[in-house]
Amino acid sequence: MKQYQTDLYIEDLYFFDRKLESPIKESEWQNWLEKWLSLLELDLDDQKTYEISLILTDDQEIQSLNQQYRDKDQPTDVLSFAALETDFPDTDFLDSITLGDIIISVETAQKQALSQGHSLRVELAWLTSHGFLHLLGWDHPDDDFLKEMLTLQEFLLNSIELQAPSIELFFDS
Repeated sequence: MKQYQTDLYIEDLYFFDRKLESPIKESEWQNWLEKWLSLLELDLDDQKTYEISLILTDDQEIQSLNQQYRDKDQPTDVLSFAALETDFPDTDFLDSITLGDIIISVETAQKQALSQGHSLRVELAWLTSHGFLHLLGWDHPDDDFLKEMLTLQEFLLNSIELQAPSIELFFDS
């Protein structure tokens, strides 16, 4: 299994502004993303560094972004903005490659964690794994693709010894 180096840029607007301690340390985020990149067995150059921005914010900010970029005037839990929308271009001359941005509303994550009966830590990891997969090209245009993506998220959370939410929560009974 290849090992990948990531540069993670965290902009913690939520916990920092409120003088609260985040349930996940920056070193944990870094370790998780590097582990996930390795586990996914992508055809990436292990000599490169992969850059990801993680922004933790509130419902007001994510609603503004959701309106601006998706024409949806409502908060959402996670938004992803992939830097590479198509196959990886020729990057031989680059030392690092930007994968994109993951933006999470901690307020929405807290509500979802409470309603689903798990910790904020689990919900933040879950949402980050979802956004991370989007940065790498996964999508869920229908229920079959969504189930495949959620199963992969479950695998990623299990790899860092967190119990993923039941994927059945995402489908009507």
